[in-house]
Amino acid sequence: MRKLVLLALLGASTLFAQTKKIVVMGMSEDLVSELRNASPPSVNIVHITNPNSNADVVAIVADSPEDSARRQALLKEVADADAIIGAPSRELINAAKKLKWLQITSAGVEPYLIPEIIDSDIVMTNAKTLSAPAIADHGFGMLLALTRQLNHFIAVQPTEQWERKNFELQELEGKTAVVVGTGGIGSHVARRAKAFGMTVIGVDPKEFPPRLSFDRMVYPDRLDRVIPEADVVFLCVPHTKESEKMYGPSQFERMKRGSYFIALSRGKIYDLGALVKALDSKRLAGAGVDVTDPEPLPKGHPLWKFKNVVITPHVATQGEGGTPRRIELYKENIARFGAGEPLRNVVDKQKGY
Repeated sequence: MRKLVLLALLGASTLFAQTKKIVVMGMSEDLVSELRNASPPSVNIVHITNPNSNADVVAIVADSPEDSARRQALLKEVADADAIIGAPSRELINAAKKLKWLQITSAGVEPYLIPEIIDSDIVMTNAKTLSAPAIADHGFGMLLALTRQLNHFIAVQPTEQWERKNFELQELEGKTAVVVGTGGIGSHVARRAKAFGMTVIGVDPKEFPPRLSFDRMVYPDRLDRVIPEADVVFLCVPHTKESEKMYGPSQFERMKRGSYFIALSRGKIYDLGALVKALDSKRLAGAGVDVTDPEPLPKGHPLWKFKNVVITPHVATQGEGGTPRRIELYKENIARFGAGEPLRNVVDKQKGY
């Protein structure tokens, strides 16, 4: 009998030793309960609430709590955590001495490309592709607002004027879209472009078989050759050292007169001054930007003055489908982490995406 008790205690202690601790930040208690219910017994989820947020999932750059009690609670819990799901500050990452996996809440990973992560064995996963449908919708909303001059009609609606004249409205059928970056966002943009009857040219460093949504693919070193073909350029590429300011004065000068520019991924990808110049010179028929550099776009900036520009404050990711997709990713990765299996959405820390 004594031997059986000892074996039972030994088995229990072995199981306890194998339990993996995951600290979850910036989520509602309901969603954390959903994660717990779907998690294997080998995983212990610890939730640190954020009283300053009522969002279901907080996709912020870094959670640096000003509340002293919450900060101390986070520092204490991450000290022996095997994984973190959230947007931890650098202080928290440094405090997590046992960290093996970091699941961040955004697609962009720039704030986390620090030596503590890059030079370690920490596996970092992100939220790429989860908001791609919403972002693609947003991009086409901007384009249609410009080609159908909806921005004009919405602005004059309060005047109750019924004015019919030739507004020279544009149709997308037969036009050419150049999609720079053909990952999650770009592929969804391409699908929508094809549905509108457009020819779609993709620009991406990755080599892959032709996709139904793309009529042609080129590498980034051929970008300048396809820009003159574009009636609209969609910027969907992630921000890396290689992609920073890849769309500059030379690229805007190559754009077809009367074409459109839509920026959806990161503001650091394109030269904002060159965009203003292209609009000033009437080379572009219009532009839509959800991302700028700097952000927020300063008051008094020349871009605000253009009637043929649609500016939104980096909100394209918002959509009712984003949170459910994010939670499903977390569930699957928690199960995989608990079982020691490869994770989804792993970031190449050297490439930065």
